[in-house]
Amino acid sequence: MTTRTLFLSPRVTATGHALADAARRRGTHVETLRDWRVPEEWRATPGAAVYAGPLFADAVAGDLRLGLLEAPLDWLAGLPYELTHREIEFSTVAEARRLRRPAFIKPPNDKSFPARVYPDGSRLPGPDAVDDGTPVLVSDIVAFAVEYRLFLLDGQVRTASRYFEHGELAVAPLDEDPRGDEVLAFAARLAEAGLPSAVVVDVGLVTGEDRRWAVVEANAAWASGHYACDPDGALDVVLRAARPATEFHAADRRFLRPLPEVVRD
Repeated sequence: MTTRTLFLSPRVTATGHALADAARRRGTHVETLRDWRVPEEWRATPGAAVYAGPLFADAVAGDLRLGLLEAPLDWLAGLPYELTHREIEFSTVAEARRLRRPAFIKPPNDKSFPARVYPDGSRLPGPDAVDDGTPVLVSDIVAFAVEYRLFLLDGQVRTASRYFEHGELAVAPLDEDPRGDEVLAFAARLAEAGLPSAVVVDVGLVTGEDRRWAVVEANAAWASGHYACDPDGALDVVLRAARPATEFHAADRRFLRPLPEVVRD
């Protein structure tokens, strides 16, 4: 049996520390990469995995021969209204710049520009900062009274945490939250939502009196903070979501993140 090795980026985070501790407890090796180049002796490490931001993961995944699972770019826009309770359009920055109404606009799977409410499309970054063809999600504006992070494995909640309430950070394990059963009931509806086998989904309660649960967004497990999630449960999802590309079965291959060509000096 191949021993796993979890690679971390140079950026120190609380989640990186928590995952590293969980990995060591189960006998998984942990290595921190010191820069954006994988040392020769670590390239193609058997059983490799990575926890890192998207740009860093893109830079090292090829050398480590990893596949990186993520939700499709248009996943959120393709969900039925009863799972989002807002209209969401998958578009491009060029098209979004023509909007003349307020909207919440975000890049689907990275941070190429700030995700926020824009008064209109003219306030988006210009072509010199963000390419016209960059994919975006354009959403009706809604407010969430409370939000939760779910680490999903094979459609089931492996671990979960509240992270936001009443406009402020409010971190707590799901089993300490009075709405925990409601969150799990809503999460069960995502089993047929076209997600990879290992992923993070944020859900929330839309502000209002009719208690509408909705999907906030999907995130790559290998780049997501764990808040108050159980680190061991989160690690299970990360190790499935970022692993040797040859280990992925057909059902997951369509969810593999396209890796850019990395040019070395």
